[in-house]
Amino acid sequence: MTQFTDQLNQTGGPEWLTAKRRESLELFNQLDVPSESVEAWKYTRVDVDFGELRPHPKRERVTDISALPESVQKRLTSTDVGAYLVLDGPDVVYATELPAELREKGVIFTDLKTAVEQHADKVQQYLYSVVPAEVPDDTTIAAPGTTPSKSPDPSEGKFSALAAALWTNGAFVYVPRGVEVELPLGSFRVMSEAGTYTATRTLVVAEENAQVTFIDEQDSEELPGTYAIGAVELVVKQGARLRYVSIQNWGKGVTHIQRQRGDVYRDATLNSLVVTMGGTLSRTEMQSYLRGQGSDSEMLGLYFASEDQHFDHYTLQHHAAPHAHSDLLYKGVNADQSVGVFSGMIKVDLGAQKTDAYQKHRTLMLSSEAQNFSVPQLEINANDVRCSHGSTTGPVNQEALFFLRSRGIHKELAEKMLVTAFLEDVLARVPLQSVVKYIEGIIAEKVGAA
Repeated sequence: MTQFTDQLNQTGGPEWLTAKRRESLELFNQLDVPSESVEAWKYTRVDVDFGELRPHPKRERVTDISALPESVQKRLTSTDVGAYLVLDGPDVVYATELPAELREKGVIFTDLKTAVEQHADKVQQYLYSVVPAEVPDDTTIAAPGTTPSKSPDPSEGKFSALAAALWTNGAFVYVPRGVEVELPLGSFRVMSEAGTYTATRTLVVAEENAQVTFIDEQDSEELPGTYAIGAVELVVKQGARLRYVSIQNWGKGVTHIQRQRGDVYRDATLNSLVVTMGGTLSRTEMQSYLRGQGSDSEMLGLYFASEDQHFDHYTLQHHAAPHAHSDLLYKGVNADQSVGVFSGMIKVDLGAQKTDAYQKHRTLMLSSEAQNFSVPQLEINANDVRCSHGSTTGPVNQEALFFLRSRGIHKELAEKMLVTAFLEDVLARVPLQSVVKYIEGIIAEKVGAA
C-alpha cells in the first residue's frame, strides 16, 4: 500500500524506530481483516477500505485555551489533572507543564514524539514491549500431556500492526522508583476532520514502588467515515500502583479500535477503567498480564450504546504467577437499535497457584430492539485457585420506573436515575470525582435528561 509507505516515510525518528515501523507495516500488509470466523471478533465486523483512508491533517499549536474545541474547553475547566496534553489528530495543539517538584524528582510527562527525541533510552526500552505489532500469544501454559488454549488468530493483530507502524503521536509518562504523583496526568484527544484516520499511542511506565494516575480522553463532533486507531502500553513494576482511565466519547461516524494492555509485576497494582460512550463502532481490548507474584488487577468498564451504535469489549485476565488477584466488573446499557458485545477470558497458567480471579458482566436493556452478546470464559490449569465468572442481561425494572413516574418524575429523568443507579457500583469504585461527574453528564445526555 503505497499510501501507507509514503506516510511511514514522513514519520521520521531514529533508525531503531523506523525499522520497527517498517516491520509492522509489512505485517499489516500480510494480515487479513479479522472476520466473524475469528472467535474473538465473532460479533463485530469492521468494513474499511484501507486504500481510501487518508491521514488526519496536521494541526498547529495554539497558545490560548479559547482556541480549542468547545467540548475540550469545557472539560479542561472542570478537570482536576495536574498537567495535560491536547492532541488534535496527529499533533499536540496545547499542553501544560509538569510541576517543577515532579520534574526535579525525575518524572517525565510529554508527548511520545518528543519523548523519542529527548528520552530515547527509556522509550526504546519499553515501546512495543506490552502491545507489539502482532497479537500477543496468550496461550495458557498447561500441564504436560494436556492441550493448551488455542493461539490467537494472526488477523487479530491487523489493527495493532497498523497502529505500530503509523502512530504519529500520543502520551509518554515515566515515574521513577519510589515517586508518588498525587494529581492525575491527562491526555485529551480530539479529531476535527471527517473521512480521515489517526493512529496514536500511549506509554505509561511506573517504576518500582511508584504511583501515578493517567486519564486518557477522546472527544469529537460528528465525523462520518473517520477512524481512530490506537494502542496503550502500561508497565507497572514491582510494588508500583497505576490507575488508568480511558473515556471514549467520539462523535457519530467514528470507528474506534484500541488495544490496551498492562504488564503487572510482583506486588504491583493496576486499576483500569474503560468508558465507552461515543462513536458509531467501537472495539476496545483491555488486557492485564499478571506476571508477578502478588500482583493485582482491577478492571472496570462502563458503556452506554444508543441509536445504531455497536460497542465491542474484549478482556483478558492472564494469571502467569501465583498468589495474584484480579477483579473485573463491566456494566453496560443498550438502548434503541444498539449492539453490545462483551467477551472476557480468565486464563490461569500452570503453576499460578492461589489465583484469586473474578469476572462479572451485567447489561441493562432499555429497548426490545437492542442486542447484547456476552461470552464470559475460564481456562484454568492450576488446581488451587478461586475463580468465578458470570453474566446477566435484563430490561429496566418496570415497577421501579412506574414508582418514579407516579411521583411526578418524567420518563427521561426516571430512566437516567435508574441507569445511574445501575452503574453506581462501578462509579463508586472510581476515586476521581470530576471524572465521575463527567460520566454522569454523558449518561444524562444519552437518556435525554441533561
